[in-house]
Amino acid sequence: MTYTTNTIFDKSTPVVTNIIIINVLMLLADRVFGLYSFALFYPSSPFFKPYQFVTHMFMHGGIFHLIFNMYALWMFGKILEKIWGSQRFFIYYFVTGLGAAAIYTFVNYFQLNAIQSHIDSDTLAQMKSLLESGRVFTDNNIYMQDWYHIVNIPVLGASGAVFGVLLGFGMLFPNTVLRLLFPPIALKAKYFVMIYGAIELFLAINNPVGGGIAHTAHLGGMIFGFILIKLWRKKRNIFY
Repeated sequence: MTYTTNTIFDKSTPVVTNIIIINVLMLLADRVFGLYSFALFYPSSPFFKPYQFVTHMFMHGGIFHLIFNMYALWMFGKILEKIWGSQRFFIYYFVTGLGAAAIYTFVNYFQLNAIQSHIDSDTLAQMKSLLESGRVFTDNNIYMQDWYHIVNIPVLGASGAVFGVLLGFGMLFPNTVLRLLFPPIALKAKYFVMIYGAIELFLAINNPVGGGIAHTAHLGGMIFGFILIKLWRKKRNIFY
């Protein structure tokens, strides 16, 4: 199947449109009311709530974070929704978003255990008490800083689900040529996804705790997207 410029830039689809609207409204509400508790905290944090696994997908750190994610969702998500239908795309979007959060939390679990092995129990108890009291943490010890970041700094954004959407597009339309703005080159979708995945894997391995971008969440969205599409194809109830 070939997608022309007119096909890609035609009107949006219901699920994609509603997701974009919700994300925009959530950013506005966050700026007015402050929705910090809707971002996803690590489960051992005193600020963690189970609903954050869903709500963090509609939160963004700023206008450019929102624009980048929603533009990618609009460009590629509406094509998947037209192929799969709204119900299947809705399922795919949330499975990849929740999967991204699960992988991110899973990796943080091992990072946190490794960090805590370098902190004595009394100091750890004091750190937890400090965090629960709401006071600012200022210790310069690298292990304490990393512990504080994992437990107290939440993750937010639709990036995990959006990376799942990119993976889905690359699997369904591997030979579709994408003309990138930066760098200004033409690249087949399958290579675009492979390169992005490799970059995220490299950054996830080499990026220190507190790097500011949840690379493991991006990878998680791609991993869950790959698994789900493979399962659908195995059941022969998906168009590709």
